[in-house]
Amino acid sequence: MTAGSQHTMVDMVTSDYENHKDIQAVESSFGPQGKPLVQSGRFLIRKGRLMKQSRKGQQPKVFFLFNDILVYGSIIINGRWHKKQQIIPLEDVLLEDLQDGVGMKNQWLIRTPKKSFYVSAASYEEKRAWIKHIEECRLRVLQGGTCRSSRDYASSWIPDHATPNCMHCTRKFTVTHRRHHCRKCGFVVCDSCSRNRRMIENIDMTKPVRVCDTCHLYLRTVAPETNRLSWDSDGTLEVYDYDEMDRYSEEEDKAEEEVEEDHDPSRWMDSWSTYVYLKPEHNNPAGPEEN
Repeated sequence: MTAGSQHTMVDMVTSDYENHKDIQAVESSFGPQGKPLVQSGRFLIRKGRLMKQSRKGQQPKVFFLFNDILVYGSIIINGRWHKKQQIIPLEDVLLEDLQDGVGMKNQWLIRTPKKSFYVSAASYEEKRAWIKHIEECRLRVLQGGTCRSSRDYASSWIPDHATPNCMHCTRKFTVTHRRHHCRKCGFVVCDSCSRNRRMIENIDMTKPVRVCDTCHLYLRTVAPETNRLSWDSDGTLEVYDYDEMDRYSEEEDKAEEEVEEDHDPSRWMDSWSTYVYLKPEHNNPAGPEEN
């Protein structure tokens, strides 16, 4: 073995050791509640803080890009520790570049089957680097042949303070007339306009989720009564009774009201209109016309 080949082998071993140590550090930063991240063939590509738009405003999040997954979470204790770990397989990620908004620059949209959200970087160069690295890693995953890209992506939620009124009935929101989000279109609606629950498989395959009246009508047309059915863990077919969903609605409301730390709504946009994607089902709620 030549001196050159020995040097290369030492570099590879050192690189693997450093990579393993870096991934372990990320895994440990989420504490016992985090999921294991160390895995053979997994490499940490980049990490950093990005501003993520939530329903309560912009919040700083820590992001870790690996060669096969994207991980992010909330920042606590001066950035040394993290919580609320989220793991997204790269084959499920679709990026959409966006122009600068009223209160959010260097932004882009991360779309996934279960959740879609806006993020922004501190500079244009950092934004381009994140997008480039994510797309390159995703392409390699898909070229590997073992994974397929998703066909269905969740809509991004309109922020709470983007509209003072229900986006369907236009009634003003108050302490008692509260905001909710349709899981299908992402619009901010009141309870009266979103009392229906439908199965949306890419979001949750185990239970129905809140949808607005317009999306309910659309889903009922394009996905008839089978949309009410779900398979139990024991293999039996369960039919949901939508008249007995009060308990679940209360749990859902509590989850919606959870406010993550360090949010500052004043940093977000002055208007939601720039960010709303017009939904085909809102133009044609009765579903596609028959030929």
